[in-house]
Amino acid sequence: MIKDINIREATLDDIPEITSIFRDTVRSVNKADYSEKQIEIWSSGADDIDVWEDRINNLYFIVAEIGNHIVGFAYIVKGCNLEGLYVHRDYQRRTIGSKLLRIAESHIMADGYEIINADSSITSVDFFDSHYFEQIKKQKKSYKGKGFAYSIFSKEL
Repeated sequence: MIKDINIREATLDDIPEITSIFRDTVRSVNKADYSEKQIEIWSSGADDIDVWEDRINNLYFIVAEIGNHIVGFAYIVKGCNLEGLYVHRDYQRRTIGSKLLRIAESHIMADGYEIINADSSITSVDFFDSHYFEQIKKQKKSYKGKGFAYSIFSKEL
């Protein structure tokens, strides 16, 4: 467990670290659950800088820092939907994801919502289960022409 984790809103200056975490996490943590081609396509999302800028400028987007290094991030879309939560591969299972989730839940409640929804990769199903989310359904979605299995979770706040 790490105690000195600082959570703050992301800035455009954070994009290089955020995209590096995204790419590295997908390539190392998610590789056990997805094909090599899926990982290649998914991790290429790190290169869509305009998308990352738009997320930071228009969504509730937070980062977790230890010292001066970003070790995780999360962002919310449409008020109560946690669309992304990623933790650096070297900091998995050390409370960073849980802290990001708690802050996101607090923000959602402050905005007047009573539920949080999350789209989850196969890899993160256990994380959401352990945080009292209910798996609503499993489905597939297409990203850059490739199908990806994922689950939709929900939790009353």
